[in-house]
Amino acid sequence: MRVQNKLKIFNDPIYGFITIPNSLIYDLIEHKFFQRLRRISQMGLSYLVYPGAHHTRFHHALGCMHLMQKAVNVLRFKGVEISEEEEQALYIAILLHDIGHGPFSHAMENSIVNNVSHEQISLMFMEHLNDKFNSSLTLAIQIFKGKYQRRFLCQLISSQLDMDRADYLKRDSFYSGVAEGNINSERLITMLHVVDDELVVEEKGIYSVEKFLVARRLMYWQTYLHKTSLVAEQLLIRMLQRAKELTHEGETLKCTEALQYFLSNDIRIENFDSNTLEVFARLDDYDIISAMKEWQYHSDFVLRNLSDMIINRDLLKIKLKKKKVQKEKLVFHRSKLMEKYNISEKEVSYFVFTGEISNQAYQMKKDHINILYKSGKIENIIKASDQLNLKALSKPVTKFYMCYPKEKL
Repeated sequence: MRVQNKLKIFNDPIYGFITIPNSLIYDLIEHKFFQRLRRISQMGLSYLVYPGAHHTRFHHALGCMHLMQKAVNVLRFKGVEISEEEEQALYIAILLHDIGHGPFSHAMENSIVNNVSHEQISLMFMEHLNDKFNSSLTLAIQIFKGKYQRRFLCQLISSQLDMDRADYLKRDSFYSGVAEGNINSERLITMLHVVDDELVVEEKGIYSVEKFLVARRLMYWQTYLHKTSLVAEQLLIRMLQRAKELTHEGETLKCTEALQYFLSNDIRIENFDSNTLEVFARLDDYDIISAMKEWQYHSDFVLRNLSDMIINRDLLKIKLKKKKVQKEKLVFHRSKLMEKYNISEKEVSYFVFTGEISNQAYQMKKDHINILYKSGKIENIIKASDQLNLKALSKPVTKFYMCYPKEKL
């Protein structure tokens, strides 16, 4: 019997060659649950703003694993003990951290399922794979949940300076062409150390951390919370909610079986069983795109127009304000639309709505990013930095938006 070579190499446009460390990681990457990430876009509908932003969660997960390999080597070189079992668990946890993302990433959490986060679904996938792979993911799951006693291992997976952020800022900046997000993730990782089981950054890395936090703020306002991406995602959420509503009223909409399942059933965390997980694993961006292509010709005014807007990028107008939108403006646009198309108040609420977005580049209440001085003193980056605007970055900035149709619908 021919033994398959599992020590493959991926060619990544950002880091060059990415190696698969062992056969278990290879088998996890080969699994259909992970391969599905090739069909989930990393930046949702951001390609409607930045045409290059077509990269996938698959891409991102491999990049995170590559950075984790670098982090393990750096920490071991500095005398931090990491066992082979812990190393393997770190690679598995970071590789699978996004496996629970649904179509177009975050839009799914508010429409296809009812308040079930992608982290919860990631955990379900990991537990399912753990059964299939003879409990070899047990430690990875513990670290992913933040329950492992060696705290810095959990921080490498999820903190304010983790391998996830170190990859997505650099990757999303590269593919979108937004240069402001380009961080030096390699230098950041080289400056990492561990003191009392906590992740710290050596004093020499202070400017790299400053750049990282500023880049994070700029990427949020310029790409993730860009007003066109925002309105497109809101339309997608509303389109799926409308499809669900029509299905519950007895309509049969043209779509894939997997999407039909989530439209027909009210899926919450309590009833998200192994069968639901299997169906969810069949769901990706293509289910939604093919459905929209059909629904843009549907007889329902709301479903037809919402689908058409996304498919043909003829979106609603969106205005961002620093203050809450006045109710009179909402009423004005709603009554204008109701009169023009003779539609109900409920139908009009799909096209005229308000909301708010918030961005906080650094959270003071969460795990701090700590700087380690040569003297052994440890200080929060906000105090350690002489850059005054870092303090400002720790304050949440909230903006309010209003969406309404252009003259023609």
